[in-house]
Amino acid sequence: MAQEMTGASGGDYSEGKSHPAETEASSPGDKGYDGVLELSRFDGLPHSSRYYKLLRERKELPVWRAKSDFMDTLAKGRFVIVSGSARTGRSSQIPQWCAEFCLSVRFQHGVVVCTQIHPQQAVDLALRAADEMDVNIGHEVGYDIPLEACSTHDTVLRYCTDVTLLREMMSDPLLERYGVVVVDQAHQRTVATDVLRGLLKDIALQRPGLRVVLLTAVEPDAKQLAHFAGSAAPVILLESPGAGEVVHSSTGDGYFLSAVRLVLEIHHTEEEGDVVVFLVTTQEIDLARDILCQEGHSLPSDLGELLPVAVHPGQPGNLPITGGEEEEEGTGLTRRVFLTASPNEDFFWAAGSIRFVIDAGLGKRLVYNPRIRTNSVTIQPISSSQATCRSQLAGPAGKCFCLYPEDRRLPAATRPRVVESDISSTVLFLKRMEIAGLGHCDFIDRPDPEGLMQALEELDYLAALDNDGNLSEIGIVMSEFPLEPQMAKTLLASCEFDCVSEVVIAAAMLTAPTCFTVPSAEWTRGHMDLHHPEGDHFTLINIYRAFEQRQQDPHCDVDAWCEERGLNRGALLAADALRAELLDTLRRIELPISPPAFGSRNNARNIKRALLAGFFMQVARDVDGSGHYFILTHKHVAQIHPLSVYGARSPEAGLPEWVLFHEHSFSEENCLRTATRITPEEFIRMAPQYFFYNLPPSESKDILQNILNHGASRYQKEKPPTSADKPPEEEQTSDRCVLQ
Repeated sequence: MAQEMTGASGGDYSEGKSHPAETEASSPGDKGYDGVLELSRFDGLPHSSRYYKLLRERKELPVWRAKSDFMDTLAKGRFVIVSGSARTGRSSQIPQWCAEFCLSVRFQHGVVVCTQIHPQQAVDLALRAADEMDVNIGHEVGYDIPLEACSTHDTVLRYCTDVTLLREMMSDPLLERYGVVVVDQAHQRTVATDVLRGLLKDIALQRPGLRVVLLTAVEPDAKQLAHFAGSAAPVILLESPGAGEVVHSSTGDGYFLSAVRLVLEIHHTEEEGDVVVFLVTTQEIDLARDILCQEGHSLPSDLGELLPVAVHPGQPGNLPITGGEEEEEGTGLTRRVFLTASPNEDFFWAAGSIRFVIDAGLGKRLVYNPRIRTNSVTIQPISSSQATCRSQLAGPAGKCFCLYPEDRRLPAATRPRVVESDISSTVLFLKRMEIAGLGHCDFIDRPDPEGLMQALEELDYLAALDNDGNLSEIGIVMSEFPLEPQMAKTLLASCEFDCVSEVVIAAAMLTAPTCFTVPSAEWTRGHMDLHHPEGDHFTLINIYRAFEQRQQDPHCDVDAWCEERGLNRGALLAADALRAELLDTLRRIELPISPPAFGSRNNARNIKRALLAGFFMQVARDVDGSGHYFILTHKHVAQIHPLSVYGARSPEAGLPEWVLFHEHSFSEENCLRTATRITPEEFIRMAPQYFFYNLPPSESKDILQNILNHGASRYQKEKPPTSADKPPEEEQTSDRCVLQ
């Protein structure tokens, strides 16, 4: 255990003492070294020569000059805010110092956890911390991200995503395992990070020994400073290494072409150094990569190789950004160009070779509209603080090219995601926390009232709330799954309708990143073979089952198989891992798992019933037979996405009149994504009556009402059995899903 580690006595940081290994004369070869190797305080083993080499480099970071001040502040108070840009070393060094603090008090309050927004950053930082602390990854230092864990009970410094830590609170609401919680990238204001900050304020009142450290790239405003303890929390401002030359320019022909031309100009005229290009959309990233790859083939050999790298944080198959010895030993013949649309500048913390930044000055945001229950895509200027962070990535010797006029007025700060996101999952989680005794989440910025009411209404429709507005038994079970509430309800319904094996695949495929890489509406012949006539949900099940078979075939080239069909193997592997996690959760809470029956008519009918149990709020009708689908809940008209099974059909095949869809993409293409044919009778059977009566008046509702009034007895007789094992007479119990 960590408490029993050799040398765990530590120093008293409240008195400003430091460990001998942190003095300048402590490394081999330095003046004053007595030939006795010092032992690590974390694993009791002698330090390697690499430890001392990295220690000298760490001391050059701006954050190191604030170590004494930070350790004193951490020892005296419960809350500390550290503000510093990406190149100051805050994300890599502060968590290590928190581990030293916990060690100095013999872990009497617990160990250290540090949250990140993106899983890849959690992994990268854990690897770097383990290297610098001279310990083994997965032991003293570890990480836990969705679908991957690399830590033990003896881990003293654990990196994880903010979402992972929130889910951990369901079993440990007071985070009693931890003595210090470090919330990194707090300035990004994601929903999970804001919820975590609100709950930590309540937890700290119940656990006086807990320390909370916020790391931010920008100086917090007065409202954030006063959030903890009702008074200004102590702030440690790190000295910034500064930005290099900043050049503003207007782009008459658009920022995209200007950015691509500027990359080529830099490669021709500027000295060595990598480039980061901040674009707006993923399509721009992929197009810029293709253009630069093509242009790179015609460049003179003496200029060196131009290597464009598409960076999509959170997507599998993303090329990690590595630093360290590879960059130090580089020949300088290759210039990497990182193309990204991420608002997270810290994603490039390890790329110390970056010398040039190209900033379009714009960002894409998804803004949720609760009235129509869908996201709208907006292109907005970035904040002034974000622009500053981007310019600092190039370092004092680099250049930042801003593709917008210098006099453009930028918003002061990034708008919190909690005020413009669908918070149904957040409300479900907070209702679960009320059961655990954490009844109050003190948000810095309160969620949108209309969005909050819509979230509560949705949970009520899904039977996740009881008559008093508290979490029902169904709601408690739904909160156990790392899924959106509608998908969690669908998975529960599949237990009743004996189609768990199939629905758990669909849930995993829809929750993991998209498996499709085909950028146009032209499907390959190989992909067409995987289409299922029942719809897109069934096609996803088909794709996964085919992929699983290829994975088990030792003679199959799985990469080639995926490439031929326009599929992303990394996304399919993520779906496979999520499917295993969902099945483990079902077994843990002792829910039945039916055997596979995919392909039978009865199984197809039951899959649709399970889907409707969760997604009855997302049903549309083709009003004119030409693909104009009227959405029942808010009267908008949309088309089925071209990459749908139905979009790939010949006109003679026809379109389904009624569909259930997974997502409505409103702004960019006004399309229904992942659609499956249903009948109005199936919808009436599965939708709660009070939801149906609350639908706005329309011709489609009149059709449903007519069926409900005149066809109930007939459809009761035609209702199919839920299992081949049950005789028909056992099925005549209810015309509606028991889970409702």
